[in-house]
Amino acid sequence: MKGVILAVILVFVNNYCKTKCYAMASKEKSEMNVKVEPFGKTADGQDVKIVTLTNGKITARITNYGGTIVSFETPDKSGNQADIVLGFEDVQDYGKPTNPFFGAIIGRYGNRIGGGKFTLDGKDYKLGVNDGNNTLHGGVVGFHKKIWNIDSAEVKGNKAELKLSYLSKDGEEGFPGNLKCVVTYAITADNKLEMKYEATTDKPTVVNMTNHAYWNLAGQGSGDVLGHEVILNSDKITAVGEGLIPTGELKNVKGTPFDFQKPEKIGARIKQIDIGGYDHNFVLKGKAGKMQVAAEVYEPTSGRVMKIETTEPGIQFYSGNFLDGTLKGKEGKIYNKHGAFCLETQHYPDSPNHPNFPTTTLKPGEKYETVTIHTFSTK
Repeated sequence: MKGVILAVILVFVNNYCKTKCYAMASKEKSEMNVKVEPFGKTADGQDVKIVTLTNGKITARITNYGGTIVSFETPDKSGNQADIVLGFEDVQDYGKPTNPFFGAIIGRYGNRIGGGKFTLDGKDYKLGVNDGNNTLHGGVVGFHKKIWNIDSAEVKGNKAELKLSYLSKDGEEGFPGNLKCVVTYAITADNKLEMKYEATTDKPTVVNMTNHAYWNLAGQGSGDVLGHEVILNSDKITAVGEGLIPTGELKNVKGTPFDFQKPEKIGARIKQIDIGGYDHNFVLKGKAGKMQVAAEVYEPTSGRVMKIETTEPGIQFYSGNFLDGTLKGKEGKIYNKHGAFCLETQHYPDSPNHPNFPTTTLKPGEKYETVTIHTFSTK
């Protein structure tokens, strides 16, 4: 008798799962969505689009102006949604000189190149300078000020995906070679933001792309991020000199304010940094080219957690030092000092001028390809 009852229960459970679990899976699949809409015009009259990617739980809005993440909504531990990246509501604000690269694709070369110059294969190249005598984030008109082509915007399997492309022509900002770039953003069913960067060239060149999102896990414009707890998978930084240009030395972080090998609040030792906060490249422990955990950030009041994995050898940790209350962002929020943090996965700054750093040289016939994944959760 017990055997008969057990068999009946198993049949019921099996049938229930076939219908109920399928319905749940179908519902989850139906929540994946992609939408393309107008996002106004640039100051010179060019049309710009904005693309919404969502899995029903987290939602990214990305414009093809600079490939910029305009907003990113995730739930807190109570299920309340908030936008956790800084930015603007008007596309023309992204084109102003006061825009500190909010949410944008950075290239050709993320971070700094000392003196705005480098030598490759015996030939000297002089770049556009926009940070004293140095080149910062690609030069005067970097990738963050370009209108990218929308190659596709669609749901593909368990991902809501946007693929953007841009041709950086030979000589743009002084860089050699026609560089064909593709950046793919995707929101996955399991609450990940994937970013894949690809490039090919017809001349030897240097390339180092990243994304410059300004994060505040308590919500954009909600105050400073000094209480956020950070872990970095790094025991060294690239030591810097004048203008934050690397000296070539890899400096051990143990016993310094740069040691985030265990959870530390951003504000705990920030006053010990003589430049007013963090703006340094952390050397990741793993092997470049292989996916590894680079960082994890936890915001206690909301319970939001952001984990970053990457194939890159370094990550730039920036604590919003130059935000000064003069920028008004989304919803009229004022962005004050330390109102956000950036964690930009990358090759090291000024690598073309330091042969001991991992190379950023790309040659014809080769393919530049890096991947960074952000995973969002709560606790």
